[in-house]
Amino acid sequence: MAIAGLRRISRNPTISLFSRTIISRSSATSSSPSAKVSDRIVKLIAYDFDGQKREIVGLSGQTLLKALTNHNLIDPASHRLEDIDACSAECEVNIAEEWLEKLPPATYDEQYVLKRNARHRILNKHSRLGCQVVLTQEMQGMVVAVPEPKPWDTPSWPSWE
Repeated sequence: MAIAGLRRISRNPTISLFSRTIISRSSATSSSPSAKVSDRIVKLIAYDFDGQKREIVGLSGQTLLKALTNHNLIDPASHRLEDIDACSAECEVNIAEEWLEKLPPATYDEQYVLKRNARHRILNKHSRLGCQVVLTQEMQGMVVAVPEPKPWDTPSWPSWE
């Protein structure tokens, strides 16, 4: 719904890109107006690429990517918009097997992006795109791992020395 709404809005030249981003994100993360923030908390276990275990907190209705970027496990600059068209390899996460079946199945677009990002390696069956996993209360305690950024997804800055 948020993507369809964004496409409809983007045809209106009077709305700025900043406004479209806010509209898109607010529609993806809004829940009932009477819900308390404490009722929306989803606690997750995340492992960074060094194997360090961290407890992170997200909100139901928020994407897994947002929760991971809020805890500095994924660089927010690597994924500026929470939209499948803006995906990079750094958005890819690995979900523990016992949680995979509890998630909605990956869409065709998500599978396409994951296969494209695999770059001729065998695709990990635990891979999902963090921007496509929307947190729910049923995901309390879900275990995810953030893989090391791929060499082709790591910006190389010129040396100023």
